[in-house]
Amino acid sequence: MSLRLAAYAVCIKGGRVLLARHVPPKGETNWTLPGGKVEHAEDPFDAVIREVAEETGYDAVVERLLGVDSRMIPAAERTIPGGPEHQNVGIFYQIRITGGQLRPEPNGETAESVWTPIPDVTGLRRSSLVDIGLALAQTRPATGHVAPVPVGGLIQH
Repeated sequence: MSLRLAAYAVCIKGGRVLLARHVPPKGETNWTLPGGKVEHAEDPFDAVIREVAEETGYDAVVERLLGVDSRMIPAAERTIPGGPEHQNVGIFYQIRITGGQLRPEPNGETAESVWTPIPDVTGLRRSSLVDIGLALAQTRPATGHVAPVPVGGLIQH
């Protein structure tokens, strides 16, 4: 089994959410939240700010912790053929943009970031992380946990 610890930014402003279009070296493009892997010895709080800057060009501050999600991706559903089952532990933060200028990630896998009206999200091919982040932001559960998001159709791992 492989394990990944990641930090994700949920930024909602004026009924729109900030999404990043992920273009992997192999596989299909999809929309996700800005964020990504927490580096060795890095605090997830710092990682989410770094990832937002790298992927979008924006400066941001964390306003609050929204919650933590742990999901298993069976080996057969991984985009890496022959890879083991994978656990992704995601820490979701509500963030606020404080400066910078929206731009694509230089030399990265984020082709663009856009402010998307929340009702339009359901029509996008997207990571389940988007639905988890929106559910956490909209319901703010006391436990910081929402029900697993079913994967299929437009919703991907």
